[in-house]
Amino acid sequence: MNEGPAAERFAVIEAGFTGDIHTALNGLTHADESVRASALRSLHRLSALTESQIVISLSDTSAEVRRVAVEVSVALHHLVVHPLLNDADVFVAEMVAWCLGERPTPTDAEINALIDGTLHHKEAVVREACAAALGSLGDERGLPAILTACNDKPAVRRRAVLALAPFEGNDVDAALRKALEDRDWQVRQNAEILLNPRD
Repeated sequence: MNEGPAAERFAVIEAGFTGDIHTALNGLTHADESVRASALRSLHRLSALTESQIVISLSDTSAEVRRVAVEVSVALHHLVVHPLLNDADVFVAEMVAWCLGERPTPTDAEINALIDGTLHHKEAVVREACAAALGSLGDERGLPAILTACNDKPAVRRRAVLALAPFEGNDVDAALRKALEDRDWQVRQNAEILLNPRD
């Protein structure tokens, strides 16, 4: 008895643990988005996912599929994902920021996209993720945007303060001292951690 997409999704997930590449591959073109997303994860787990399959999935009509495609592309540092910082789905954009923050040698376009996202993205969670990514990369070009984010909403400020960790200078010191007086206790705590690290 066919139980529909739920059963097919389970079969695709199971394929990722049993080595059934054929079933996982078939899931990539399934009409149901959850099956396609699970197929990406299963093929990735089996080291059978190709770059071209990821690229196709990055433009999928489903936000879930796009988000998973970005997630599994993290090791492919040459793959262009930064335009998806402007994705209509906030969770796709957030995943893109994380992915870019993991790149060992980001391009100018990627750095600029993260700076723009930190300063201007309409969703606070994406601004937060972009600031964190800039901190992870430690590129000096991102410092002004991180300093600006230290004056954003509380959740953004918390991450922005931590993103100052790889940087030095009077502006950084001033931002951390200001954060010690922040009305949000987690912002104050994060500043304290950076200013007075424990051995």
